[in-house]
Amino acid sequence: MPIIIETRRKKAATIAQQWPGATVADVTSKGPEPWVRFSPFFPHGGIPIPNTPDETAASVEGLWQGLKVFEKEDIDPKKWAITDMRNIKRAGASRGAVRGHRFGVGSGTLLGYREARFRIYLPAYAWVLERCLAREVEQLRGIARAGTVVLLDYETNTDAEDLSRPLSHAALVRHFLEETWPEPPAN
Repeated sequence: MPIIIETRRKKAATIAQQWPGATVADVTSKGPEPWVRFSPFFPHGGIPIPNTPDETAASVEGLWQGLKVFEKEDIDPKKWAITDMRNIKRAGASRGAVRGHRFGVGSGTLLGYREARFRIYLPAYAWVLERCLAREVEQLRGIARAGTVVLLDYETNTDAEDLSRPLSHAALVRHFLEETWPEPPAN
């Protein structure tokens, strides 16, 4: 079951040459159906907000960005309602530096980047894979059993512990398919 992570920026001809006969699945927000559904920007809806009963987000990225806290700006719950996969990211000098991610609405707990990745992003993405993408996951498993699968993503960082670069959600798809979901090491 070889599952390869490649950058979407690489030319299709180069990927075809490197991985002859492979099935290529673009799991970014620019990918085709059904693979676009794996994008963290895709609005599946109903994704639980940590420590916040009765509050949900439309997308994993909306949840992640909405809980981000800056020096000059707290969480932004409006990000949870975005369903067109646009204007979800939050950055910019006017907000100041990122201080962390709030562990739920009204929570006094501000998580650092690593802890937020393991306690917010990964659980939210796993929730989507389990509850919203079961059919597509099984389809990918079947394709992978028959041959090589190349998952395209903008990010190629496959190590959840590597905080120097954004994590590839395609790598999380691979971890899920291979049943090797990243767990934080015991402290």
